[in-house]
Amino acid sequence: MRNLRKADLLSQTDCYVKLWLPTASRREARTRTIRNCRNPVWNETFRFIIQREVKNILELTVCDEDTFTPDDQLLTVRFDVAKIQPGKKVHLNFKLIPESREVSCLEVHVNETKMKSPYTRRDFTFAMEGSYEETQDVSLGPQRRGGSSETTVFHYIKHSQPRLHMTLPKERFLCGRGSARRETDVSSPLTVPLRSLDLGKKVTVMSGESYEVSVKEEDGCKNLDLRLGFDLCTEEQDFICKRKKVVAAALKNILHLEVDLQEDEVPVVAVVTTAGGVRSMTAMLGSLLALQELGVLDCVSYISGLSATTWTMAKLYEDANWSQKDLRGPIGDIRKHVIKSKLHCFSVDHMKYYEKELCERKQEGHKLSFTDLWGLFIDCMLRHQGSTRKLSDQQLAVTQGQNPLPVYLSLNVRDDFSTLDFKEWVEFTPYEVGFLKYGAFVRSEDFGSEFFMGRLMKKIPESRICFLEGTWSNIFSQNFMDAVYLSGHSEDFWHRWTQGTEHDIEEHPALPKKPHEQTTCLSIPKGCLSKTLRDMMTRRPVVSTYHNFLKGLQLHNKYLENERFCMWKDTVLDSSPGQLNERDDYLKLVDTAFFINTSSPPILRPERKVDVILHLNYSGGSQTLPLDLFSEYCLEHGIPLPSTDLSQEDQEHLKECYVFEDSLEAPVLAYLPLVCDTFQKYKAPNVERSPTEMEQGRVDVSSCVGPYGTGLLTYTEENFNKLLNLCRYNILNNKHLILQALRTAVERKKQFKNCSSSQLSKLS
Repeated sequence: MRNLRKADLLSQTDCYVKLWLPTASRREARTRTIRNCRNPVWNETFRFIIQREVKNILELTVCDEDTFTPDDQLLTVRFDVAKIQPGKKVHLNFKLIPESREVSCLEVHVNETKMKSPYTRRDFTFAMEGSYEETQDVSLGPQRRGGSSETTVFHYIKHSQPRLHMTLPKERFLCGRGSARRETDVSSPLTVPLRSLDLGKKVTVMSGESYEVSVKEEDGCKNLDLRLGFDLCTEEQDFICKRKKVVAAALKNILHLEVDLQEDEVPVVAVVTTAGGVRSMTAMLGSLLALQELGVLDCVSYISGLSATTWTMAKLYEDANWSQKDLRGPIGDIRKHVIKSKLHCFSVDHMKYYEKELCERKQEGHKLSFTDLWGLFIDCMLRHQGSTRKLSDQQLAVTQGQNPLPVYLSLNVRDDFSTLDFKEWVEFTPYEVGFLKYGAFVRSEDFGSEFFMGRLMKKIPESRICFLEGTWSNIFSQNFMDAVYLSGHSEDFWHRWTQGTEHDIEEHPALPKKPHEQTTCLSIPKGCLSKTLRDMMTRRPVVSTYHNFLKGLQLHNKYLENERFCMWKDTVLDSSPGQLNERDDYLKLVDTAFFINTSSPPILRPERKVDVILHLNYSGGSQTLPLDLFSEYCLEHGIPLPSTDLSQEDQEHLKECYVFEDSLEAPVLAYLPLVCDTFQKYKAPNVERSPTEMEQGRVDVSSCVGPYGTGLLTYTEENFNKLLNLCRYNILNNKHLILQALRTAVERKKQFKNCSSSQLSKLS
C-alpha cells in the first residue's frame, strides 16, 4: 500500500489488513501489523475454498491497530471473486481515492474408554462458529458404566472451513491422527481444523486417559423447509381459480353483461389501504360496507392492509364467511369496543394476564419485545376476551374462494440505518410469510420458528394473531431519520455528516467484465463522532423481533440479474451480499407507514397480475402524499403504475374519487382520498340533508389532530358513526367511476385475449 493516510495524531498508522470472504469462512483472516509506516508491504498469502455457484465478495479492510482504544477501520475494498478465472494468475492494483448452499451435519462423539470414579462428572464444551448450534455441552458420569458415550450435533455450511473448538477436562491426551499422534497435557480450549473429512467416516480427533473425542460428517437434510421462488404458492393459485368464479358472477351482475366471462377474461381486483390508527380501522369498515352494498366486494380478490387496517382485517376474518354476511353485524361489535373507555386494559387482572401470556410466549422460544405487550393491549381493546386465533386459521376463510385473500404488510429494518436507507418488504398471507425481494417464503404456521440454511431446526408454536397485529402496527418504531423523511425534508444533510462514502474504483477495468459481476468498490467510514451521531439518529425505540428464516442462506452468483430482486431492491446494502439478511439471527419488523403509508407493494407483485386497484386513503394531513410517494417509488423501481399527476385545482380542492389509467401494462387505479366534500350537503347520493341533519355532515378529517387524531384510541359514538357514514357515502357517491374502472379492466382482458388468439392464428 502506498501513501496511506494517517489515522493517529502523533504517529504514522500501525496498519494491517483484514480479509473476509463470508461465503467461504466464518472467520476473518488478517495480515501482520506494519507499525509506523506510510507504505506498508506484507507479502502474505491467504487461501479460500470457493464455490462459484454463490456470490463471492472478498472484503479487504485496512485497519489501524491501537493499544488502548478499538482499532480504526480506515477503508474497505469489496472485490467480486467471479472476475478471476480458475487457473489464471492476475495482478490488480486498487487505486484508493477518497441461491442456497448445502448443509453438513457434524456428529461429535465422546466415548468413555476407562471408567474413573463413579462420582466424578466430566464436562465437555464444543463450539463451531457459524453453525446453527454454535455451542454444545456434553457430560459423562457420574454413575455411568464403562464404554458409555454421548453424542452432539452441529449443522453448518458445507465447505466453510469448519473449526471445532473444544474445552475438555484436564487429562493427558494423544493429539493428531494415526502415527502422527503426540502426547500432551491440555487444560485450556483446543481448536481442531476439520479439513477434508471423509463423508460418513468416523475420525478420532482427541484421545485421553479415559475417553476419546471423535467426529463424523454427514450430509444434512436435502429438502428445504421454505419455498424459494417468486411464483405464487400452489394454495394461492388454487384460491385465485376459485375466486374468479365468484368474481365472474358478480361482474356479470353489476356490469349487466349479456354473457358469462371466461376465466381468462376475469380481472383481478385488489383493495389497498393506508394507516391512521383507529381512524383507518373505522373508515375501512365504512368503505367495505359500501363496496358490499354495491356488489363490488364480491369482485375483489385481494385486500391488503398495514398498521391499524390490519386490526379491521383480522377481526373480519375471524368469520370464515364474513363477506357473504351483512357487515353491519361486525361493525356494531367493533363500535362497542371503540367507544368504550380503555382504562380497563390497565386493570390489575389484565396486567397479570399480560405477564402470564408473555412468560408463556418466552417459554415457547419467541424473543420478546415491547410490541408483544402492545399486541396484547390491542387484543384487549378490540375483543371481549383473549383470542387464540392465528394467521393460518384464516385459511378457512379463503379455502373455497368465498372471501378476498388478505395480505398484511410489514418492513424489515436495521437498527443502524434509516428506513430510507434499508428496508425490505415482508408480506403475510394465511398461507405464507416471505420477502418480496428474495422470493423466500415459509408457511405461516412456521413463521417465528428457527431455521438454518432453509431447514426448520426448531419448531416454535405459531404466534397468535394479536402478536402479529402488534408487529404490523408498531407505532413505537420510528427513529429520528424516519421523522426527517416523513416531514418532507431531505436526509442528504445528515448523510453527508454521518454516513461513510462509497466509490467505484474500477475506472479502467483490468479484467473483462461479465454481466453479473460487480465493480470493485471502495468504502471509507466516517469517524467516531459521526458514527455516534448516526447511532443516535437511527436508533429505534422498539422493533418486533422474530427468528430469521433466511439465516445461513446465501445469494446466487447472478442475483443482481434477477428481475424480481431488482424490482424490490432499495437498500444501501443490495450490492454487498455478505451484509444482507442471511447473516442476521433475527428479523426486525416495523410499521410500514413510517416509510410509505400504503399497503400496495405486495399487490403489485407481477405474479398476482392485478388489473384494478381500489386505493382507500385514511391518512391524516396531506391526502395525496401517500400516493405521491408510492408513485415516485414505482417510477424509480420500474414497477408499472399509471401516472397520478393531479391538476393544481384538484390539489387545492380534492374530489372524492380519481381514476388513473394509461398503458395496458399498468393496472387501473381508483384513488379515494379521505375528504368531506358533498357529504356536507348530502346524506346519501342525490339525497339532500334537511336543516336539522346538517351537523351530521360536518366531519373534520382535514388534519392529524381533532376528533380523529391518529393517537386517539377512543371515539364518541357520534364521531364513530360520522366517519363510518362519510367513507360509506364517498364510495356510494362514486359508484359510476368504480364500475367504469371495472368495465375498463374487463375490456382490456378481452382485448388482450383477442390479440393473443390472433397472433396464435398467424403462427399456425
